[in-house]
This record gives sequence, structure tokens and C-alpha cells, in this order.
Amino acid sequence: MAAQKNIGLARALSKLGYCSRTQASILIRAGRVALKGRIVRDPEVAVQMRNDRIGDEIKVDGAPIRETPAVYLILNKPRGVVTTASDEKGRNAVYDLLDPALPWVGPVGRLDKASEGLLLLTNDSEWAAKITDPVRHVDKKYHVQVDCVADDELLAKMIRGQASGGENLRAKAARLLRHGNKNSWLEITLDEGKNRQIRRLLEALNVRVLRLVRVSVGPLELGELKKGATRQLTPDEKKAMDRALRLT
Repeated sequence: MAAQKNIGLARALSKLGYCSRTQASILIRAGRVALKGRIVRDPEVAVQMRNDRIGDEIKVDGAPIRETPAVYLILNKPRGVVTTASDEKGRNAVYDLLDPALPWVGPVGRLDKASEGLLLLTNDSEWAAKITDPVRHVDKKYHVQVDCVADDELLAKMIRGQASGGENLRAKAARLLRHGNKNSWLEITLDEGKNRQIRRLLEALNVRVLRLVRVSVGPLELGELKKGATRQLTPDEKKAMDRALRLT
């Protein structure tokens, strides 16, 4: 890592792959982080990121920080699992599914408790921020079961958009996958990430979601990964996402 402009201490811990910025701020305010031998309680105190010195300059609970190799994971999140490190209600969290030997990783965006499917996790906070940046419009595809037999009119309304909670909610694309007598499976593509967007959009159209599964993010696909399982991105998958983010 070449010499960089100064950044806040909490962000430095995140960039080094130690923990999230939120967790870093908590550690700093608790007096557990030292910078150049002095306890610091301000998460925004300036740090210059330099490979040769930064690990010696920052210590957590007396131990020096070393930059962690980047980790990029796909998790098939099961329904009923929350996307948090811990839950005050005692619900199962995605971190319960991870190998304890892994370094800290954070979710790239979220899936709500009732949703399932592809969730990216990484300790590369800048890469994660680029994926969730609304300016980049990374496509996300979902397979969604609804409580009606969808027709062309419903699909067109989803693409045109619907007002809900002061926001205009819309799908980039929507198509019918299959249907039975009383319900349908749709493939819905989003290029923005508003909170509970698909559920709110369909609710505004008087349609109830029965299941919601995210099957892809950009060029990355869930494939045959079992529920609750994780795997590392392949080098080709990482390059493909970087190309989609225009990083290469």
C-alpha cells in the first residue's frame, strides 16, 4: 500500500480488515485502541496509511494490527437468519454460519430476515462500498414467489414504478418464470438498493411476497451453493466483478 492521505482511525481499522467501521468506533470510544502508544477515544483522529508503519502504530488491547489478506465470500443465506453480527432478540445471525477461523468479514448490503439467497461478505471495505454505491447501478436478480398469477400488466406496473413511503419504487426488469393456479415465480432485477424494495413495491400493488431469493449480484451467481454454506470467490469471479465496477 503506497502512502495515502490521512483517514480516520476507525476507517483505518476497517481498511486493514480488522473489523467494521462501526465496530472500530465502539472499540475506540471504549479506550481499547492505542495510536503510537497513546489511547485514543476519537474515531476520526487522523492516521496515515503506510504499509511499513501502520501495524506498529495501531494496537487493540495491546496487540499490534496487521493488514489481513482480502477475503471475498458468497453465502447462501437461509430464510429466518438476520444479517447482523449479533442480535438482541437472540435470532440466528449470518455470522453463526461462518467458519470461526475466518478473519472478520462484513456483509455487502443486506438481506432481511425473511429473504434468502446470495449474500456477499468481505473484509475489503472499499470494494464493498463500490458494490453498494447507488451511482454504479450494480444489477441484482431475485426469484420471487407471489400470491397471484402474474400477468403482463403487473410486470409493466413494476417496471413503471409505484409510489410508497415517499419513494418511487421500480424494478429495472421483471419477467414471469412459471406459475400455478394461485401463485407465480417472477425474476425481478433491481439496479438500486432501497430498503425492502421488492416487498414494498409489490405490497403497493396489492401483491404478497411468499418467498424472495437473491440469485445474483452483478456477474456473481448463487448457483448450486447449499443453504447456509459459503465459498470463496474464484479469481475469475473477482475479476468479473471488478470489470462490472470498472475497477479494471
